[in-house]
Amino acid sequence: MALRSFFLFITVVIGGGLGAPSVLADACPAFLDHEQRRLHSSESVNLCDIAAGKPMLVVNTASQCGYTGQFAGLEALHKEYAGRGLVVVGFASDDFRQEADTEAEAAKVCYKNFGVTFTMIAPGAVTGQDANPVFADINRQSQPPRWNFTKYVLDREGNVVDTFPSRVRPEDPALISAIESVL
Repeated sequence: MALRSFFLFITVVIGGGLGAPSVLADACPAFLDHEQRRLHSSESVNLCDIAAGKPMLVVNTASQCGYTGQFAGLEALHKEYAGRGLVVVGFASDDFRQEADTEAEAAKVCYKNFGVTFTMIAPGAVTGQDANPVFADINRQSQPPRWNFTKYVLDREGNVVDTFPSRVRPEDPALISAIESVL
């Protein structure tokens, strides 16, 4: 019996078995722990599953904005830094009245026109009292986006360490430096 208890203890402590919370779940900020529907999909993702304990670049997007070309640069950042732990997440939003009329159109812009492979969340509010839980916390920590393609660099604990307005392109040295500082 003592040997069985020992193996059960090892399973729970090391393996996170028997329903015990994992170390990563403990490291995930509560504002990320929500089911988010993926853009133009019935699938959802909990950002704790993909970003717990990892630095993030969070961006509010709109597929008909003059800054839409930044999807290419965001994808390049995703490819460049994913191996070092960076998680890029785009949140489609019509808060500034520049999102496509349908999710199918928005998805075409992201996935077909710009080859986006990073996580894109279905359209929702990023400002005001109806803001997505992720943006509600980002807005509390920093400032709400004033326009589409505002970029937020978050550290491994979910703290906003820097914010960049729309005009700052993904390849801007200041944004790259902020990303590298949290890796």
